[in-house]
Amino acid sequence: MENDLENLKYPIGKFEKPSMISQSQMEIWINAIEAFPKKLKEEINHLTESQLQRQYRPNGWSIRQVVNHCADSHMNSFIRFKLALTEETPTIKPYLENLWAELPDSKNYPIESSLKILEGLHKRGCTY
Repeated sequence: MENDLENLKYPIGKFEKPSMISQSQMEIWINAIEAFPKKLKEEINHLTESQLQRQYRPNGWSIRQVVNHCADSHMNSFIRFKLALTEETPTIKPYLENLWAELPDSKNYPIESSLKILEGLHKRGCTY
C-alpha cells in the first residue's frame, strides 16, 4: 500500500540530480518546460467539471487544485528567477503551497485562467 502511494506521489519517480549537466540535457529540460502548458492543456481539456474535482490519490489535491497550483508555483518560480537575475542577494520567500491549494481560487475557480497564466509565463520564461 505504501509503495502504491509513493508511485501516485511520484509517477515518474523522484528527482535524481545528475552528476554533470550537459548542454544537450539543458536543452531537453528547456524544451520540456516550454512544452508544459500545451501538454497540460491536452491532458485535461476533455475533463468534465466533476472530473476536475477528483483527487488523483488518497488525501491529495483535486485535478483542479493541481492545475491551479501549477500556475501559482510557476508564477513564484518566474519571480524568483527575475530576483536572482537582478539583485545582488535576493531574498527568496517560500510560500505554503498546501494552504494556497485550499484557498477558493485553487479549489473552485475554473482552470482556464491558470492555463493562460502558464502559457504566458512559459513563453516569457523561456526567453532567458
